[in-house]
Amino acid sequence: MVGAGAAGLMAAIAATANPGAQPPPSVVVVDGARTLGAKILVAGGGRCNVTHHAVDEHQYAGSTPHAIRKVLRRFDVPDTVAFFKNLGVELKREETGKLFPTTDTARTVLDALLRAAAGARILHPWRVAAIDHRSEAEFPFRVIAADATLRAISARRVILATGGMALPRSGSDGAGYAFAKLLGHSVTPHVFPALVPLVLEKGHWITGLSGISATVTLELQSGTGKRLKSFTNALLCTHVGVSGPCAMDMSRYLAAARHDDPGAGLSVNWLPGETRETLDTALVGLGKGTPERYLRQRGLPERLAEALCRAAGVDPAMPGHVLPRDTRRALAALVIATPVPVTGDRGFTYAEVTAGGVPLSEVHLDTMESRCCPGLHLCGEILDVDGRIGGFNFQWAWASGHVAGTAASRAIHSPT
Repeated sequence: MVGAGAAGLMAAIAATANPGAQPPPSVVVVDGARTLGAKILVAGGGRCNVTHHAVDEHQYAGSTPHAIRKVLRRFDVPDTVAFFKNLGVELKREETGKLFPTTDTARTVLDALLRAAAGARILHPWRVAAIDHRSEAEFPFRVIAADATLRAISARRVILATGGMALPRSGSDGAGYAFAKLLGHSVTPHVFPALVPLVLEKGHWITGLSGISATVTLELQSGTGKRLKSFTNALLCTHVGVSGPCAMDMSRYLAAARHDDPGAGLSVNWLPGETRETLDTALVGLGKGTPERYLRQRGLPERLAEALCRAAGVDPAMPGHVLPRDTRRALAALVIATPVPVTGDRGFTYAEVTAGGVPLSEVHLDTMESRCCPGLHLCGEILDVDGRIGGFNFQWAWASGHVAGTAASRAIHSPT
């Protein structure tokens, strides 16, 4: 097992817990990190959003929905809840649909996983330099350490659970892609940060609202104006751009669109469900009321309401009945479709997951075994699958890791 993150630990647990394996296989897990489980510990604000109550293939991007669904169905949300309950970790569902441990601490999740993986030998820091494969040998794989003082490990099966490139301080440096390529796999041409905050043009008025949050609809449009994707959720203004679930969910779709269409861009509707026409009609009927007060009554924070008025050239305190028609319409247009001039994102350092990777078409979905290199299994973030914020990426890790670990263990005891 190469990698002891969420997917790697799940694979190790599944491999050592296989009831059909007598005697149980010898499972060795290596990881280059000095401290295991860094991503688990920081997830969900330190509480670890273990999964979501409603997971399906439509919450993911990358490989085809059909392929993603086949893996998710082999270890679904009820399986995950039961698995953690068996480990002594009770989960609770919050209003958002996210499932957290009742202790509200990620340490509960990591400690339970490490206890459950005690049947495996976990070596860290043990950084891998290369993986050799000789198909005719009894132990066809040699996992070679970067530290020359450590011995190489020979194995019948290898599971690649190295992760991607997000949060590099946790040890995710993309080395797994190089190993996969050397073993015959391809990697998507575009590997990029996902679930990452966005950066706007320096000095844009939105950056002056740092700390302000609102529920909005964020829409992605092609360079020709075609609607490509939208999300309605909380948007957080920051000193450099926008963050929060809405922006982070959208980030990978914007990056993917701009890869082929540099003119693709975003706009934000600060009053989801409203149109320019309905908002203009409401502004016409303000009478002595002010546009700023109206926007605040609709739930927008005061600083945001004032900033929208000023950006549209409207005096926030001007009574509605004296607003010039063109000015009123400009305000309605801005509130409903504020252009969001994104210049980039905050990179892998701030990303929660990686988009791109090894295509699912290169693995057998019922075992996660490589179609290119027999005996090699892949799971987790190294594959071309990335989900929305809210526990979906952990569910992918649990599902793909369970399938890979179970299949690898069974294959050793039931060779075909």
